Amino acid sequence: MQKPTWTFRHLLVIGLLTATVVSCKSVAVLPTKAPIENVNVKKLTQQVNAQYPNFKNFRSRLRVTYNDGKREQQLTVNLRMENKEKIWLSATMLIPIAKLMLTPKEVQFYEKFQKTFFQGDVAFLNQQFNTAFRFEELEKLLLGAPVIDLHKTAWKQIEHPRYYVLTPKTQGQGFQPTFFIDPSTFLLEEQRFFIAATGAILSVKYPEHQNIENQTLPKIVQLSLLEGNQLTTVKIEYTRGDFPSEMTFPFAIPGGYQKIEL
Repeated sequence: MQKPTWTFRHLLVIGLLTATVVSCKSVAVLPTKAPIENVNVKKLTQQVNAQYPNFKNFRSRLRVTYNDGKREQQLTVNLRMENKEKIWLSATMLIPIAKLMLTPKEVQFYEKFQKTFFQGDVAFLNQQFNTAFRFEELEKLLLGAPVIDLHKTAWKQIEHPRYYVLTPKTQGQGFQPTFFIDPSTFLLEEQRFFIAATGAILSVKYPEHQNIENQTLPKIVQLSLLEGNQLTTVKIEYTRGDFPSEMTFPFAIPGGYQKIEL
């Protein structure tokens, strides 16, 4: 069997890969087919935040397709999450090939073909993509929630025929987000980030959602990273999801593996 050419960066992409503008008279935010002009942004963000799933543990089987324009590869990934504590990924391609463990303080990874492993600070993830995500924000990205706390930023509404589009009233120098919200469900349809340091654009779309145990989560997540003329895409399809009361996160770097610096 040909060895897969997945790298640590590929799995990181999967892991990656988140002032109110009103008229003089505020408009109540109710589900509508089309967005309301001059919506009450504060009330809109409350509706969006209310859609975020409330859970202790979550697990799902993922079907992942990676394409960098030169090759396309598919694999199966088992995902486990403990809310705000752990993200665990186990990747297989007919046989187990790699495991990844993220916590608020640490990244650990090992892959079986080259028998290598990596251990480092979570800041390493952001160094790879010139981003500024914290652990909790990476978790939200995978679960279809805005990675930025909508209550802590002043937003302005951009006119759009299909979505509520929010962008910060004051743009930062390094990381500029834009959120696209469905006016009928208040679910996030896309979060897009312009990375000023490199000119790259990271887009995370949620074209389909599903109901699992009365919680709404993405069914499909589409990540794309455009760096100059290089486009890398990752499509994640969630299957067999549930919210177990108890769950384990088996992770131990095998003996004899070589540590790598990235």
